[in-house]
Amino acid sequence: MHCILAQDNRFVLNQGRPASFNTFYERFGQRYLDVFDSVTLMGRLFAIEDPTAKPVEGPGVKFFPMPEYIGPVQYLLNRGEIRVRAREVYSPKSTVIITPSTAGAALLKILGKSSHPYGLEVGADPYDVLAPGAIKSPLRPLLRQVLPRQLRKDCRRASAALYVTKAALQKRYPCPNYSVGVSDVELPSRYVLEAPRIYSDRQTQFTLVMIGSLEQLYKAPHIAIAAIALCAQQGIDLSLKIIGDGKHRPELKQQAADLGIRERVQFLGKLPAGDRIFAELDQSDLFLMPSFQEGLPRAMVEAMARGLPCIATAVGGIPELLPPENLVAAGDANALAQKIQAVLTHPERMTQMSAQNLKTAQGYVEEVLRQQRNAFYEYVKAQTLDWQHSQGIA
Repeated sequence: MHCILAQDNRFVLNQGRPASFNTFYERFGQRYLDVFDSVTLMGRLFAIEDPTAKPVEGPGVKFFPMPEYIGPVQYLLNRGEIRVRAREVYSPKSTVIITPSTAGAALLKILGKSSHPYGLEVGADPYDVLAPGAIKSPLRPLLRQVLPRQLRKDCRRASAALYVTKAALQKRYPCPNYSVGVSDVELPSRYVLEAPRIYSDRQTQFTLVMIGSLEQLYKAPHIAIAAIALCAQQGIDLSLKIIGDGKHRPELKQQAADLGIRERVQFLGKLPAGDRIFAELDQSDLFLMPSFQEGLPRAMVEAMARGLPCIATAVGGIPELLPPENLVAAGDANALAQKIQAVLTHPERMTQMSAQNLKTAQGYVEEVLRQQRNAFYEYVKAQTLDWQHSQGIA
């Protein structure tokens, strides 16, 4: 059976072929081929050539382009075309799996007319994504009311739901039918260290790292920069590497300059996933994730696999990864700075955090998660076959 995957990630071109900067999407469609004969991946295709992006098509995996847009205003201008494209890709002979998205919403309207079953993959909480300070848009307050309500409705109607958290997203957006919590992290076992790091009280300089797009501010790089400045004022010799890029990079660089820490904040831009990212993690001492919103963050699991101590905000599925003593409230630079200082000045605590994080990461290797994920796909496929039989669809 064929599978249609509806989601809104941004894709570009590499020699005319759809491609992504995130190598997660280089392998994304392949994971469904354990259960389905072929896959169509929907996504926003931007007419930008970039030789560093990785092709996303392959044997059994085809890409279906959706209109290119950024932000709610451009979405509204392209809404009609999005609906047209959704009708083009839909087939009652296919299994449909949706990630909450504009493409998914267009498909759901089609499915609702025919009662076609669908699976829903929930990877983020729109209520947190649209928290104050996370996104700069006059429509943010309205969307923060509308989108969570829509997601709850979509989960109630879904034949099955897969959540990237064990409990957090399930609690806010329950599916009364089949549901499972399976991380979308793909962590090859070769990237998991065999032993934790050992930190010394002789270390006086520290390198911190965070990973995330700078296209919006929900990863809170501005909070991290403010916290670094506060720590530097307390006499801690530290620096921050930010991996990721986007439209807010110039203002973040200016923020660092205004705070007098220009030399302490390094913007590395987008880096290819895999060895290049892990090399930067290995050269760092502490991982930060001060986000306003997360599902179950892949970047943090990767950092934990390299034995990095982690400090993060208590949002989404992060409390499923870290104990309370390593969490802070979102949007609070003072609390983040105090936590950083408390950790960096106690090497025995950092060693303990490294061991604990490494043990947690071992539960997220792909071999462990694949069976649970396939069970979800098999269930949605079976529900679709039953529906097709009832409709007389061969």
